[in-house]
Amino acid sequence: MTIEPDTKDWTWVLDRPCADCGFDAVGLDPARLPQAIRDNATVWRFVLATDDAAVRPDAHVWSPLEYACHVRDVNLLFADRVDAMLAEDDPTFANWDQDETAVDSDYGSQDPAVVADEVVAAAERVAAAYEAVAGDQWQRPGRRSNGSVFTVDSLGRYHLHDLVHHAHDVSHVTRGITVASYDASAAAYATGQLEPSDDLQAAYDGFAGLLENGARVLEIGSGGGRDADQLEQRGLSVRRTDITPGFVGLLRAAGHEAWVVDPLVDDLADPERDAPYDGVWASASLLHVRREHLPTVLARLAGATRDGGVLHLAVKEGDGARFSVHGHVAGPRHFTFWRAPALRAVLDEAGWDVRSLVRHGGQRDDVWLDVTALRR
Repeated sequence: MTIEPDTKDWTWVLDRPCADCGFDAVGLDPARLPQAIRDNATVWRFVLATDDAAVRPDAHVWSPLEYACHVRDVNLLFADRVDAMLAEDDPTFANWDQDETAVDSDYGSQDPAVVADEVVAAAERVAAAYEAVAGDQWQRPGRRSNGSVFTVDSLGRYHLHDLVHHAHDVSHVTRGITVASYDASAAAYATGQLEPSDDLQAAYDGFAGLLENGARVLEIGSGGGRDADQLEQRGLSVRRTDITPGFVGLLRAAGHEAWVVDPLVDDLADPERDAPYDGVWASASLLHVRREHLPTVLARLAGATRDGGVLHLAVKEGDGARFSVHGHVAGPRHFTFWRAPALRAVLDEAGWDVRSLVRHGGQRDDVWLDVTALRR
């Protein structure tokens, strides 16, 4: 069945965040475009490896395979446009009908394994094109056949939104891949978890120091249970939860009460007492939540916490999102990266007053953003 053509003018995303996918073009440093584009390509490699990559979730919605084909072709198209803008004075781009291309190229019948490689190659080509831009070249103009004028800078922002938005379109797949990877490696992850670093020890102490002895804490993403144990050693009462059944099973086998909870949709009320939580501990867990969903999750956590309650949140710094395979988890996991200004804004909108936001190095040359916030 033919998909209804998308005739909307999406240039508004250059002026304000996209409510659907959460992408904010205004605050993007164009120098970060190449890595964000390469990261986006990792999403499609793993999404296309699923058994139902060619299946449409609805007769009127593209399958992950069709979206991947579109992303591949968009990257090739924008590589050509960037090249033209650098070589010519104010070129006019040939019209490109994405819906006609999807039909003519029979996106739905292409080989997912082949498309996966093509998406990565196309991402590399356009990332290299942006890497070649320097200084005033970011302001060189070009225009679409409808008269819309872009600079290389604004074209790159517009382009990246398209990629991020289509990763959002297959978020139901990326979530399932991440949970399945953790589930399959739950025991290995739990036994391989490192002793808390000095930064993490300081976070435990700071969090506990803002709460009274016996305070009730909701932990989101308990994993193997290390953090909950440390918090309880500091006098807190922790409700252990995780979205991954394998982790919850391990915690129960170790003698702890534990619950399978998805903070985006599940009831967060404490089953052991009729009162809001005094604090929420979410260390290295909400970095798996898609950008467009984090505002909802943070607002729901605020709604389950008393006024003045404490939040600890730790996510990785960066742009966009990517899949990664590393550490004690054998399968791919999806990560969403944040910059401090955007993270502060989301927390504030959700009802949290940021008390501190600290950057510190991780164990794999990554940078973490550690937040302490109070419930308004």
